Amino acid sequence: MAKYLVKAKIEVNGIVEKHDIIGAIFGQTEGLFGEQFDLRTLQDKGRVGRIIVNTKVQGGKTIGEILIPSNLDRVETALMIAMIENVEKVGPYDAKITLVDIIDVRLEKIKRIVERASEILQKWSREKVPDIKEILKTLQEKVKIPEPISYGPENLPAGPGIDKSKKIILVEGRADVINMLRYGYDNVVALGGARKVPETIKELSKKKEILVLLDGDHAGDLILKEVLRNIKVDYIARAPPGKEVEELTHKELEEVLKKAVPTKEYLENLIKQGVKEAQILLQIQEKLHRETRERIEKPLVEKYEIEETIMIPKKIIEDIKSLYGTLEAHIYDNEWKTLKRIPVRDLVTFLDTVEPGKVYAIILDGIITQRLVDKATDKKIKMLIGAKIGKLIYKPPDILILTYNDVF
Repeated sequence: MAKYLVKAKIEVNGIVEKHDIIGAIFGQTEGLFGEQFDLRTLQDKGRVGRIIVNTKVQGGKTIGEILIPSNLDRVETALMIAMIENVEKVGPYDAKITLVDIIDVRLEKIKRIVERASEILQKWSREKVPDIKEILKTLQEKVKIPEPISYGPENLPAGPGIDKSKKIILVEGRADVINMLRYGYDNVVALGGARKVPETIKELSKKKEILVLLDGDHAGDLILKEVLRNIKVDYIARAPPGKEVEELTHKELEEVLKKAVPTKEYLENLIKQGVKEAQILLQIQEKLHRETRERIEKPLVEKYEIEETIMIPKKIIEDIKSLYGTLEAHIYDNEWKTLKRIPVRDLVTFLDTVEPGKVYAIILDGIITQRLVDKATDKKIKMLIGAKIGKLIYKPPDILILTYNDVF
């Protein structure tokens, strides 16, 4: 049985068949996040079920419903939905796919079981009726919220996604972490009640984007000052006045996080309000951000088998940072001038039209596949830089292949 059933609607500006829509979904999501997250691979492993499409023609357009059973976890299911919503064409026609609903099949099944249990209890004789509280307690344990993990030498309460995520949500205590996990935020870590900022948090701040989320009380003000004195903070969010993070509802958490303010803007507002220490804290933060930038903005020099030295300018490092989340590719000539910016899915097709030697380097927000490497070799391209490198059977000696981590 699938964990979730994803329902989405599709609208195509033309008349197409069901198999055209399914083909577009598989074709335009292929290779975006590597072979292991390819829809066909996920179906082969039983982690994604058969995609069902129901359509009708209306006013020269094809509209309909897409149903996708998912055995992936919450984060992976969300990523799959975002991939599918990225489909923009079905055949020659523009198309749009939009999420309608995610049904937790297990909760629906539990609901039916409870309803059936109630019916059975009503028919059962009084002396045989079990305690309904015990039944409900058992059901609650089935859907129990994940426990925080212990992270770092200080055993800080944290979510299981702390190492994988580029952005970290920093909260005050264990109860805050539990509430965040309840609503699907697994990139969270707590200060753990320490008077000083733990070394683990300091190390995380050097490598990741930090969003501080604190209670809306005076204690939260004091903790924020201590954090700002010690680590680089990128964004600041606060619970509503008088409320604690551990008691916020899902909707309240979403609102609070949407209103997160860049640290510089937050402190500048405090300065305007005449808050003492705000100017000093701003100077400390500017220094910490500057030190972080200096660590990652050094130029890279690589030597490889054809004994050619390639220097990546600082401007290109900035281009790489701007690519995050865009699913685009930037194409450069031998003077590092931008020739074109295109979606990653169109990259190989575009290279078919390019003369050998015209393109010098490509940076892409995607995975470097064997197909792309082979095409780049044919076109005498010298360098490929991507978010990840896929499973390569052969790496030609006359092309340099790097990931973002190699550059920073």
